[in-house]
Amino acid sequence: MHKKTILFVDDSKSIRELVKLNLQQEGFEVLLAEDGTDALEMLDGRKIHLVITDLHMPKMNGLDLISEIRKINSYAYIPILVLTTETQTEFKLQAKQKGATGWITKPFDHDKLMRTIKKVLR
Repeated sequence: MHKKTILFVDDSKSIRELVKLNLQQEGFEVLLAEDGTDALEMLDGRKIHLVITDLHMPKMNGLDLISEIRKINSYAYIPILVLTTETQTEFKLQAKQKGATGWITKPFDHDKLMRTIKKVLR
């Protein structure tokens, strides 16, 4: 079985490293981006199975990133999870409207993160 590739987008270096470690321990390939602009450059046709993005980031935030990903034919149906400290329902609704698949609140629990990832990658 080929490793699944996850693109993780967060402006916090420590969160990026923590999530990368968690995902690699579970056997995933991990690409890291520090904001939406950075992430879009990685969506260049390579096989990416899942995008996990923070909401609040400089340059391009998570909501705008989701909108942009949904416009790219080869990634239009890719699952996108939002990993954020934001718990307000309005943000969840906006993310859903833009095309987010799911929502994980920080600080995240490793097992819950993995269950959610495995569920959307089925």
